[in-house]
Amino acid sequence: MADAFNFELVSPEKLLVSEQVTQVVVPGAAGYLTIMANHAPMMTTLAPGIVETTSPSGDNEKIFVRGGFADISSEGFTLLAEEATNVAELDAAYIAQQIKNAEEDVADAQSEDLKQAAEFRLARLTEIKTALGH
Repeated sequence: MADAFNFELVSPEKLLVSEQVTQVVVPGAAGYLTIMANHAPMMTTLAPGIVETTSPSGDNEKIFVRGGFADISSEGFTLLAEEATNVAELDAAYIAQQIKNAEEDVADAQSEDLKQAAEFRLARLTEIKTALGH
């Protein structure tokens, strides 16, 4: 059995998760990352996507994050999300609004870098919509 470590997921509104887990999969800016106990310390930005936790009992929880930062240290893993919603609470209208916002960001981008970042968010959101069957 894998070792457990402390995981906290914080959004601007509240502390969503604070528990011992054996694994967390997060949508890093360069792709999905799997974090386990004794992971090398690092910080990274997050892209829109699904965070999936695995508890020591093997239960999984999935949470949609719209972006943010991940901080992995010897004390555990803290994820600071711009926005976070339990996947069970997501509906088609919510995802459609997020996609619409991302499309507007692409159209309004004032530089190539901003446009590429917005296109990346849009692609991730479209993947999530497809994965959730919305």
